[in-house]
Amino acid sequence: MVEYGNAVGQGSETGGNAGGGGGSIVGGGGSADLGATMADFVSDSADKIMALPPEGLLILVVVVLAGLVVLKRAF
Repeated sequence: MVEYGNAVGQGSETGGNAGGGGGSIVGGGGSADLGATMADFVSDSADKIMALPPEGLLILVVVVLAGLVVLKRAF
């Protein structure tokens, strides 16, 4: 019922976010639950990795393996 001034109070269903849901940026109206924030982080990371082209995946694997080799030699 946007006509009666209830859009902001009800999360503005007719367009935009109006500060409710949609992301987990601190102070940006996201979830304050730490578990939900961590789950969002893992989910978003997995989505980004799955969206990489094969060349990007290969570079990521090489970087991770090189990092593990460096850590093994350091400790």
